[in-house]
Amino acid sequence: MCVLCGEFVMQIHWTDQTSDDTSEIVVGDLQRERQRTRIHRTHLCNEILQFYRLKLEEWNGSKFILSDSKGNQEVVHDLGTLWQTAEKLLGYPVDPLDSYLLEQLRKH
Repeated sequence: MCVLCGEFVMQIHWTDQTSDDTSEIVVGDLQRERQRTRIHRTHLCNEILQFYRLKLEEWNGSKFILSDSKGNQEVVHDLGTLWQTAEKLLGYPVDPLDSYLLEQLRKH
């Protein structure tokens, strides 16, 4: 059980699975690889989120913390709920196909 949020951490969300992963958290090499891919996915999400002045941080291999420039934070349980949480923090819808956003991403 996670001591901070009081939830059991036993299942891996499909966005955190690698192709040969199981749905159970396993220690050892598989866990290290899963953690590396989580950090990589967090970095990729931040490439988009910086456009909205948001930042995503990986939290202990089980959750994420999304924060805005004003210091507000939300716990994101998995990447499947990231955009919904981002919209909640921002107060308006996020459009991943926004032409200005896509232009800014191409510049990177």
